[in-house]
Amino acid sequence: MNKTTNEREEYSVFLKHLQEEKEETSNFAKTLLVIVSILCGMVIGFLLLSDTELINLTTKSTTNNAWFSTFLSKFSFKNKEKEKTQFTMPLFTKRQTILLVGTDAGENQSDPWTGTRTDTIILLNIDAKSKSINAISVPRDSKVFLPHDFGIQKINAAHALGGIQLTKETLEETLGIKINHYIMVNDAAVEKAVDILGGVPIYVEKEMHYHDYSGKLHVNLNKGLNILDGRNAVGYLRFRKDGLGDIGRTQRQQWFLRGLLEKLQSPQTIAKIPDLINVVTSYIKTDLSLYEISQLASLAKNIDMNKIEVATLPGAPNQKGTISYWILDPEKTQEVIDRMIYRDKTSLDSNHILGGIIYSGRKYEQAEQLKTELEKTGITVSCFYRADITHSQFIAQSSSISNDFFNWLKKKVSYIKNIQFVYDPVKNFCPKSDFTIILSGD
Repeated sequence: MNKTTNEREEYSVFLKHLQEEKEETSNFAKTLLVIVSILCGMVIGFLLLSDTELINLTTKSTTNNAWFSTFLSKFSFKNKEKEKTQFTMPLFTKRQTILLVGTDAGENQSDPWTGTRTDTIILLNIDAKSKSINAISVPRDSKVFLPHDFGIQKINAAHALGGIQLTKETLEETLGIKINHYIMVNDAAVEKAVDILGGVPIYVEKEMHYHDYSGKLHVNLNKGLNILDGRNAVGYLRFRKDGLGDIGRTQRQQWFLRGLLEKLQSPQTIAKIPDLINVVTSYIKTDLSLYEISQLASLAKNIDMNKIEVATLPGAPNQKGTISYWILDPEKTQEVIDRMIYRDKTSLDSNHILGGIIYSGRKYEQAEQLKTELEKTGITVSCFYRADITHSQFIAQSSSISNDFFNWLKKKVSYIKNIQFVYDPVKNFCPKSDFTIILSGD
């Protein structure tokens, strides 16, 4: 419990400088789950449908979508034209980095993509060979230098000043990477998509009750398992009235992502594809063609959810007058980029691996068993304590702890087969450990 308290105190300086914005904005889950999951999930559905199902869906849903029928017909496995040999070029033969951004509402309702801030910025790295996805969240308050004489600004100001192109250039120059494509999503997409899907099951870790009438935010959620409709899903994602502020909200975004991915994998989703298409065409903007989206979807259906790695660019809070910045840590940021974008691997000293275990009160016996199993593999458990952390995770704190190691470890020990993999070089939980396993009571 002392470590949890220290963790909160570590962020207190940053949190007290956060201004209470009237208008909440997009977040990690909205961008990643709506764009990657819904967009790709819909196309995957097309690829899996039989010819008869495609015709039925087209008949029911093309009243206002003339192009939709044409699009569906291209993916019919029984189309006679498909029997001919055709030349195709796989899109994702090499790793691709896609910029995912979520925009706020903005003042121009007729054009939601102009003059808006991108308060959610995600770099999605896709590797077709390893069938894996790495996602890096870029903090919206990151202090950067904008090209073209815009000077020092927060990264979320780049889009308002110079559109998606300035955002791409800034990230490429700051991080030393190449961005291949971009996808943008409007705030309203998540609410409409979740309603179409019939809600998303989420374990709400605490009582959440908050009302902001000027910001049109009303959150009334009770602790425990909830089936969130669109309005409550947005409230859950936007809620930050707790001790960890934006840090806690980022964690909730990741948990919501997993819940939505599981929902999209259900067979009932196929019948809802036409309605989801309408959401995509209205609230998503991208430079990916339909063919490229289909290639992305074809790859996505073969990716194991447990192979998704997520990370946040590390740094520290800083106050300049009344403005709060997130100052990126150059060394740790480079570690994240090397691992998540360039897929660099650090050699692992198998004779000296330190692991940590954090458990809820209900998981003590499982934690003891896990400790025994880790020690049987030659891993030294250097950190073992109880804390009320709601969701189970495997946190890689050293760059040498790869997904390959995680997959190997899952075959050797119990209780970690279905938990989320997170890369965090800052080492907030167990400072001396190479990795930390959290066994929660969820």
